[in-house]
Amino acid sequence: MRIALFFTIAFLAAPPLQAENYVGHGISLYNELKYGPDFTHFEYANPDAPKTGTFLIGWIGTFDSLNPFILKGTTPPRMSALLYDTLTEHADDEIFSEYGRLTERIEVSADNSWVLYTLRKEARWHDGQPVTPEDVIFTLDILKTKGHPYYDSYYSDIEKAEKVGERQVKIIFGAGTNKELPLIAGQLAILPKHYWEGRDFTETTLEPPLGSGPYKITAVEAGRFITYERVDDYWGRDLPVNKGRFNFDRIQFDYYRDQTVAIEALKAGEFDYRRENSSKDWATSYDVPAVDEGTLVKDPLPHRRSTGMQAFVFNTRRDKFADRRVRQALGYAFDFEWTNKNLFYGLYQRTTSYFANSELASEGLPQGRELEILEAYRGRVPDEVFTGLRAPQHRRIGPDPHESARGHKTARRRGLEDCRRRTDARRNGRRDGNRNSALYRFVGAHRRTDD
Repeated sequence: MRIALFFTIAFLAAPPLQAENYVGHGISLYNELKYGPDFTHFEYANPDAPKTGTFLIGWIGTFDSLNPFILKGTTPPRMSALLYDTLTEHADDEIFSEYGRLTERIEVSADNSWVLYTLRKEARWHDGQPVTPEDVIFTLDILKTKGHPYYDSYYSDIEKAEKVGERQVKIIFGAGTNKELPLIAGQLAILPKHYWEGRDFTETTLEPPLGSGPYKITAVEAGRFITYERVDDYWGRDLPVNKGRFNFDRIQFDYYRDQTVAIEALKAGEFDYRRENSSKDWATSYDVPAVDEGTLVKDPLPHRRSTGMQAFVFNTRRDKFADRRVRQALGYAFDFEWTNKNLFYGLYQRTTSYFANSELASEGLPQGRELEILEAYRGRVPDEVFTGLRAPQHRRIGPDPHESARGHKTARRRGLEDCRRRTDARRNGRRDGNRNSALYRFVGAHRRTDD
């Protein structure tokens, strides 16, 4: 059996208002839909993929409930995605587009005040009963009144849902023109009204719930494992949004309380997949014969998804951080190169954007329409926006790297002390005679170590 191991490298709709209502098989926030009404499958899914096998996943933690929609209890991963269908399905190769899953037709009012979904007549719960507008209305109501507080907040702009036809349900929005609302409403995982009537939705349970999705729960032991089994007669198996997906016969999550134990279990072949997010473990924990033999596949999986960032954020309302040069000096104090080499095994890259590693990240100097927009703010934004901004780099040369490191520490210490002294002077109503001492003395010491 081949064991797959993956490491994620850290680098991170409602149509426009128009005269007539929008009607379509999907909806996009920004652009035209990539997939037309006759599309057969998403490009990233293989429609000919075989449906077979068991996928074992190692998971850290525990669980004590099978109700993922309330605050109480801890639930296993992927429950909602595997057990329930949503009104629409997100396309992973578009910025924000949704295509019909439970719904076959989407209509959005010209003023963006409501969205109307026509449910597929073939949509069924696992007990054979049809998915109805009443289920949609029940789901929205119970999630907002008895579900996790997140739902009441996330769907706060949804005023109500009402049945307007045998298979039609209209979701009405409150005041405002949030163009995302028709897409947000479509993300709703629909629950069976007939199942939950007579059950306490606010309580935890270990009874496998009724769903309509591609999998059902067939075995569970709290805190140890949960097994999902593919539904052979799943009503939505051949939908374009599902074709080529949900291919494993069984998916099982095995729980571990300790990361080290889980890693050793993976190396012993106890499960198939682990997503590694520790640079130390990635660099040091998998030097085993199985990797050389190819039975343990260590794959970094490069991607172009925004990964966010790990960073210190300064509260500029505090006087000591109000001066931009103080914050800049602290930026010089952070030696990313040393940190990456000695603590993170050279596996990190410097973050240069809030959207690093994605098509939304800024690259190069502004030009064209971007430059036109920024010109209105020249003098109000840093000049480097127009000339280029680069994070400071620390280099070490010379016969004694430790001496160079000490020089950097001294420079940082002097720079920060000067910054602190200038801040104290400003608080006391005095003016520091050398107003740039913190920045320039710090930078000067930094440069001298490079000479």
